[in-house]
Amino acid sequence: MTPPTVVHLLASAAAEAPEAEALVLDGERLTYREYAACAASLSAVLRGLGVDGNRVATLLPNSLEACIAAFAVHAAGAQTAPLNPLYTARELGFILRDAAPGVLIVDAARADTARPLAQEAGIPQLLVVGPGGMDLLAARGGPPNLTLPDPDSLALLQYTGGTTGHPKGVELTHRAIAANVAQRDGLLPTRRLPDEPPGERILVMMPLFHSYGMGMGLFLAAWCRGALVIRPRYHPVDTLEAVACERITLFPGSPTVFTGLLAHPDMAATDWSTVHTCYSGSAPLSEQTLRRWEEAVGAPVLEGYGQTEAGPILTYNPARGIRKPGSVGIPLAHTQVQIVDVETGTRVRGPGERGEIRARGPQIMRGYRARPAETAEALRGGWLYTGDIGEFDADGYLFIRDRKKDMAIVGGYNVYPREIDELLFLHPDVADAASVGVPDAYRGETIVAYVVLRDGARATVADLLDHCRAHLAKYKVPAAVEVLDALPRTTVNKTDKKALRERAQSGGSA
Repeated sequence: MTPPTVVHLLASAAAEAPEAEALVLDGERLTYREYAACAASLSAVLRGLGVDGNRVATLLPNSLEACIAAFAVHAAGAQTAPLNPLYTARELGFILRDAAPGVLIVDAARADTARPLAQEAGIPQLLVVGPGGMDLLAARGGPPNLTLPDPDSLALLQYTGGTTGHPKGVELTHRAIAANVAQRDGLLPTRRLPDEPPGERILVMMPLFHSYGMGMGLFLAAWCRGALVIRPRYHPVDTLEAVACERITLFPGSPTVFTGLLAHPDMAATDWSTVHTCYSGSAPLSEQTLRRWEEAVGAPVLEGYGQTEAGPILTYNPARGIRKPGSVGIPLAHTQVQIVDVETGTRVRGPGERGEIRARGPQIMRGYRARPAETAEALRGGWLYTGDIGEFDADGYLFIRDRKKDMAIVGGYNVYPREIDELLFLHPDVADAASVGVPDAYRGETIVAYVVLRDGARATVADLLDHCRAHLAKYKVPAAVEVLDALPRTTVNKTDKKALRERAQSGGSA
């Protein structure tokens, strides 16, 4: 049965399994009754600030507060805009101006950075939570009375990169998010308390502001009434200790995580016996890594595909059925996925034929915030055009072959080279710039930037990298910068990105 909203999931868990463990972070543990009580209390505070029908931005690391705030904002009738804590002030400033939230929720560590940004963006309220701010856990003994939002109202405003160099706000309704949680369980069934004790124990070290962390961690745990074991960030030793000590059963990861752990000396000594399923998402997983992981852990890796605009999941390899290494599986229930020609986007391709992936279903976004042209380009005739190139095999399994969009996935994060180019152009010594994503065995891809300096310029590669580090999140900073006399051009005088990729992959000039 599909729940109307994810708040309904938390409310049901608090009513039917009140003493089941819900959240775990270091020595702090919350039951579902306490979890709902904390969310209800913060929700009441937010309603008092007049957020109903507005937006609330959150700038929080992986924490108990991040989980509580996500459900509290929804219960308050507001739309959540979760922001990346790794973003610089420059990156945050654009998003805050675009989202125009009524409240910005931050932790004390980020309050000094957030305060001037909130003032500049005209945000009337800054709410500091956690140690050094409002103690959200103080309400754990209160009533778990959550207000249930309108399923057709907007629930999430998640920002994803844009080919124009600026992030776009993806608007998702409560019904779309809840539908995707239920759809996911059709292919990846979970044990649900109290019918099948002891329930799932899910490790989340993936960022909770990210659609993958939400869909395969935060909302999944509420769906199955399992324990969400939170780690502040991915660290190999910390992750391996948590798997064994917390008796993890579900392990959502990414290619970067799988590769890093396989190379760690403590991997072989870790007790993985309680883990029955691993999930992979956010970037393509190599078949070799998948096979090595399954041999080491003794549990299958189920790989899927989606994007923020799709709520986020479209396909997965089924837990009870045929799994195909290299494939991202079959469409979720009530989801149609087609391969169409790249030129018109209307001619459906058959098995073994490549083209653009398009999809439709109840989980698809409503559109991009305040971007009608880009919304019209992405949503056509009821279909979401993903911009990815793929093909189906004869059994209906999807394989991702390429990306139509000029995008790289670095450690699971979408990185748009145009954004790096735009920043490099801001350096006074740069005359021309172009960045490309190239394969990387650990991160999936990395960014290599090529720069042409102005006449008489004295900037060094180190200077240019420092410029990037000052204004970009760490994962967006190029792994290398090379200074050229001129960028290669196509016959129509456009920058030849293909030639640059070939140069980067060959490690020198072509």
